[in-house]
Amino acid sequence: MLCYLILIFPYNLLVLIFKLSIVPIFILLITLVGRKWGSTSAGLLGALPAVAGPIIIFIALEEGNAFAALTATSAVAAASCLLIFGVSYSWCSMKFSWPITLLYSLTAWLGSAFILALTSPNLITATIIAISSLLITPKILPHTKPSKPPQGNLRDLPWRMLVGAILTLTVTSLAVKLGETWCGILAVFPVIGVVLSVFTHKALGFAHVTLIYQGMVKGLFSSVAFFTSLALILPNTTIWMACGLSASIAILTQIIALHYFLKVENK
Repeated sequence: MLCYLILIFPYNLLVLIFKLSIVPIFILLITLVGRKWGSTSAGLLGALPAVAGPIIIFIALEEGNAFAALTATSAVAAASCLLIFGVSYSWCSMKFSWPITLLYSLTAWLGSAFILALTSPNLITATIIAISSLLITPKILPHTKPSKPPQGNLRDLPWRMLVGAILTLTVTSLAVKLGETWCGILAVFPVIGVVLSVFTHKALGFAHVTLIYQGMVKGLFSSVAFFTSLALILPNTTIWMACGLSASIAILTQIIALHYFLKVENK
């Protein structure tokens, strides 16, 4: 489908349309899911590689498979930065308003991102960092219970979508200019996390923010599996074959992870 679109539209225009549409559409879907099934479900959906995955596909088309494989390796480790942002926002939101909480959380993300950029871990180290973060995060998130269910008011939805589009344009514009390591880190920049955290904090309070990141931990297993597979497969095959195999592995990993979490919660 993407190949067909590239033939019809100028490539740069297609990339711009993607940047302006994919994240707002995904935010719309996540918001509706959150209103229907709760903040945890919204967080789980928000962790799927529906944003970072296509970004790396476009990077592969522009810069080549070798560059994209290194970017995917960096993206694996960068999942830990996303979780650091989430843990920071969850704790700070209990005491501070959203602007101060966002400032502290972005500072925590930036600090962890700089450490990753300086160390440039290989794929094995990146995978260990990501999995360790996924296992540790549920233990250090605040243990809170919401005082109110998700509300049905969707008046802030256009603002969520607009902020998501602006963040995506900004992050992706910076990414390729900074090399493959920062490209991977910025591909997993918490665009969805920022939008969900801030608007949920304002509308529903800090307890629902924590629920979002409890859900994100469950969903990030698929993202880590996707980028790990992509980094392994890309150097040896076409981008489309690599994406298809990586997506299949990510789906299988997510099914296994959800089955595990259901067993743990039912004990």
